[in-house]
Amino acid sequence: MDSPHPRLMWIMDDARQGAKQIAYQLAVSTDSVELSKGTANIWQTVKIVSDNNRVNYNRKGLQPYTKYYWRVSVWDQNSKINTSAIASFETGLMDKSNWKGTWISDNNDMNAKPAPYFRHAFDLTKKIRSARAYIAVAGLYELYINGEKIGNHRLDPMYTRFDRRTLYVTYDVTSQLQNGKNAIGVLLGNGWYNHQSTAVWFFDKSPWRNRPAFCLDLRVTYEDGTTETISSNKKWKTALSPIIFNSIYTAEHYDARLEQPGWSTAKFIDTAWKSVINRQAPSLNIVAQTMQPIRAVEKIPAQSIKKLDGKTYLFDLGRNISGVSSITVKGEAGTIIRLKHSEKLGKNGYADQSNIDIHYRPTDDKDPFQTDIFILSGKGEETFMPRFNYKGFQYVEVSSDKPIDLKKESLTGYFMHSDVEPVGTINSSNNTLNKIWQATNNSYLSNFFGYPTDCPQREKNGWTGDAHIASETGLYNFDGITIYEKWMADHRDEQQPNGVLPSIIPSNGWGYEWGNGPDWTSTVAIIPWNLYMFYGDSKTLGDNYEAIKRYVNHINDLYPTGLTTWGLGDWVPVKSVSPVEFTSSAYYFTDVNILAKAAKLFGKADDQQKYEALALKIRTAINAKYLNTTTGIYDKGYQTELSVPLYWGIVPDSLKHKVATRLAERVKQDNNHLDAGILGAKAILSALSDNGYADVAYSIASQETFPSWGWWIVNGATTLYENWNIQADDALSLNHIMFGEIGAWYYKGIGGIKVDPQSPGFKNVLLTPNFIEKLDHFESEHTGPYGKIKSSWKRESGVVEYSVTIPANSTATVFFPTGKKVSANGQVVSAGNGLKVVAGSYIYLVK
Repeated sequence: MDSPHPRLMWIMDDARQGAKQIAYQLAVSTDSVELSKGTANIWQTVKIVSDNNRVNYNRKGLQPYTKYYWRVSVWDQNSKINTSAIASFETGLMDKSNWKGTWISDNNDMNAKPAPYFRHAFDLTKKIRSARAYIAVAGLYELYINGEKIGNHRLDPMYTRFDRRTLYVTYDVTSQLQNGKNAIGVLLGNGWYNHQSTAVWFFDKSPWRNRPAFCLDLRVTYEDGTTETISSNKKWKTALSPIIFNSIYTAEHYDARLEQPGWSTAKFIDTAWKSVINRQAPSLNIVAQTMQPIRAVEKIPAQSIKKLDGKTYLFDLGRNISGVSSITVKGEAGTIIRLKHSEKLGKNGYADQSNIDIHYRPTDDKDPFQTDIFILSGKGEETFMPRFNYKGFQYVEVSSDKPIDLKKESLTGYFMHSDVEPVGTINSSNNTLNKIWQATNNSYLSNFFGYPTDCPQREKNGWTGDAHIASETGLYNFDGITIYEKWMADHRDEQQPNGVLPSIIPSNGWGYEWGNGPDWTSTVAIIPWNLYMFYGDSKTLGDNYEAIKRYVNHINDLYPTGLTTWGLGDWVPVKSVSPVEFTSSAYYFTDVNILAKAAKLFGKADDQQKYEALALKIRTAINAKYLNTTTGIYDKGYQTELSVPLYWGIVPDSLKHKVATRLAERVKQDNNHLDAGILGAKAILSALSDNGYADVAYSIASQETFPSWGWWIVNGATTLYENWNIQADDALSLNHIMFGEIGAWYYKGIGGIKVDPQSPGFKNVLLTPNFIEKLDHFESEHTGPYGKIKSSWKRESGVVEYSVTIPANSTATVFFPTGKKVSANGQVVSAGNGLKVVAGSYIYLVK
């Protein structure tokens, strides 16, 4: 990592009731042995009376290339001290001036199709203590040392605005090096840097576009304490690889006849290879990629195989995924195998891409969509899996120009995504509900590739609206903070001086003119705020503060009345269409409201006053134009028009109950089905369950007929779709996350696990369970910064048994449904204004 002030965090593993931290002491050292004896040579705090479990390192500057060891001692509620095991973190280059290598590439231009190999042989004459490889790349890469691929990351480095920020990755390569002769190999792919495929977003015209290049430092530390750095420079050699074409957008083509066995080993003869050229760095901002990488997380065997004709087979994975397929096959040299990936089948049983290829604009037939091409070498059994591409698919149609024999085991799918740790689970007595939750998570992960995307097949674009809508779903279910922090840096890279953001981020320049109103680009405020709420960590909010400010100031300049018509509106509605001015102004209010709260948090009193006044002005303008205070109806009374102001806090307090009642009535009028697009679907479930109508919210969430999430499931969905209508002619990707708020609502609206805005990061948990009559049981768990929170209930003989676990060093306020009798351990509990509880596990009986 490059941060001079890394955040040090810990969790108390203490299940006792009332467990909490009353003080802590931190110690940081470069010597783990001395630290284990209690001596720290870098930083040792005094005993600090505090229950804080996250502290920024704030002493003297950390040095580059250094491993730091640290531990924490905590005093519990009985003043007993417990000391953690020793943990560590390691610094990278810390500053761009520490790079020794030169950016190099081969001598081909950006239109050359084959991917380039690079290699360099060198001698190490002294005994090695440790070694680190630091590699920064414009494009994608795989790194090899002495014939061994280094690491299990895929599609590194993550996509950024290449001409403004470049990421580098670090590997511990101590075990791959040897005394004597060694060799490094690098294989480069195009990725988003050199986009050769043509589509409506013109990524082939990106301003940064060039032939892929890289810079590498291999820093070796010897037993005698000296160091040596082997770097990329003019001494390296290059040749073309068997990857004859690669596109992050479409597919990869591989000619096994062109393989050069041993190309990254020291004994390989590279006299026929060419010299490299020096290249300019793509940007001057080269920083560590401090985030979970993309990996092939799950191996998925084909569920079935069907022979369609003499030369065509169809494999079915049984579920929709993002990722790649791997095929193992034997055949004649020169046999051309095509692997066409699709989400659905046509009426003839063949792979059908008609729902996902609508934005592809090929100039010829050489780059078929989502179709890998594998040319056999004829040397026995061969395996191909693309390196620099991923797709969205369930089916793989395999065809060949010469006969081959395939069996079900010949093809395997690999589910790829940013490898974020799961932190939430849901289970209930309604199996459709459980399947919706799983499908939501599958779509969320399928659209997490170092930035949140809309779909893994048709676009792979970082659509802002889709991402903020799904962010709570993501944070309840996965520990995704590092990906979002990186993406917020992408926002700052893309923001115009006047505050304007594009609708897709990262962007090559597309999206500044369309789709980027406040209903979409509210990501700049909503996601940093959600990170603060879920983690209690204000860093990203602070990093984005000026960006949010420029953004809302620009909207204020354009729309001084407080109402804005800038935006896309309630995208993909069922039938009722709400005014764009209404929904965009609601998001504008939300952003200003977040900015005012951030100003208060950071002690910026003038800003706080200014933006509180602006938020009030916008709220007043919305209500003045759209709210009928007599009836409690906004505009025409559609579901979106009633739920959005409830969800985002626009409704006057005195009218919340009336507006919520109108919403519940409207849902019943709509036969307990949704009539909303993505903005309404984000708001409606919580708008109901937060205002006394959880049963109505559940009636929507549990539907199995059109239009509903369950309708997708009963029709075979394993991911969320882009359109409620599964027969739609347009907008029908079968793996979209924009209707994904339901995954968060399970935690909020049924389990009742909520953030307390006054005590974020689940320091104090708000528990507002809803014991839905049509459910027999419901279990929800979320692991936050203090540990695992459980909120589960089951109903037997008319009595609900409600089980709660609150982690050590945190508290909770429990709100039971009104009119219920609550008891614990045989004693009646008074819980009218919320029951305050300390850490521990509890069981309540609710009648």
